[in-house]
Amino acid sequence: MSFNPDQALQLARETLDIEAQALMGLKSRLDSRFSHAVQMMLNVKGRVVVTGMGKSGHIGSKIAATLASTGTPAMFVHPGEASHGDLGMIKAVDLVLAISNSGESDELVSILPVLKRQGVPLIAMTGGMNSALAKHADVVLDSSVAKEACPLNLAPTASTTAQLALGDALAVALLDARGFKAEDFARSHPGGSLGRRLLTHVEDVMRKNDQVPHVLADASFSELMREMSQKGLGASAIVDEHHKILGIFTDGDLRRLIEKGVDLRALHAKDVMHAKPRTVQQDALAAEAAELMEQFQITSVLVVNASGALCGALNTNDLMRAKVI
Repeated sequence: MSFNPDQALQLARETLDIEAQALMGLKSRLDSRFSHAVQMMLNVKGRVVVTGMGKSGHIGSKIAATLASTGTPAMFVHPGEASHGDLGMIKAVDLVLAISNSGESDELVSILPVLKRQGVPLIAMTGGMNSALAKHADVVLDSSVAKEACPLNLAPTASTTAQLALGDALAVALLDARGFKAEDFARSHPGGSLGRRLLTHVEDVMRKNDQVPHVLADASFSELMREMSQKGLGASAIVDEHHKILGIFTDGDLRRLIEKGVDLRALHAKDVMHAKPRTVQQDALAAEAAELMEQFQITSVLVVNASGALCGALNTNDLMRAKVI
């Protein structure tokens, strides 16, 4: 066995060319049958049951997972196992998406009459437009390719790429029709970074109650400094008697006053505060607070409730601990 790196690179490029051409051919053949399939999947009261043998089965499993994570209840059922009891998972309220390049896979074809007797709608994704699968289907999606990328034209390569892309096209069309949003996606991915960003609210990570540094406007400068030091936020809110925010004083403000040589001993909080500071609502997404801090280059932000009163505070360290940033 000898390895030719130049030949390997050439074959890789040819593979990508063949698969790209297969996808462009698939695009040119899309017609009303695709729209009909999407409508059927939107109308199904149960689940979309995806099935397929061999490599088509692996693709089918991925398509089922993509559908489920984008708002279409779906599952994968192996056709071989279906013949030995798993057909009981499929109900008349479901819809079957059957995938087979040839459309003649024995295990798949053998369960088609049973599905028909149950009245289960069937969408076929196949390259065999005159196959047994196509003849049984209510809608046929043409996933045929001119040739496989395999030099022997045997191993499923371009055909499985076409199936995968067509499955993604179905999922995207369905999520758009359902009005599926990023927040919906996050709810099915709570453990991922997107889930943390889109499901975590400010009130989930903010400092509350006695953890929130604040003083009245007439507080002495020494009181203000003690409050900042004890609470460790690097800032303090200045509020009125109704807890409405009048301003904020930060470590940065302190450094600037010292650099100017200002005599701080006789000053009060209202004399040194920065009026009308940036705030965020407690029910806002934590990611919005992170974007606010980044936009205005600040490291902490005050949190207000629906009536505009101070109810919390958070800084970049709080957001980092919550893995929002």
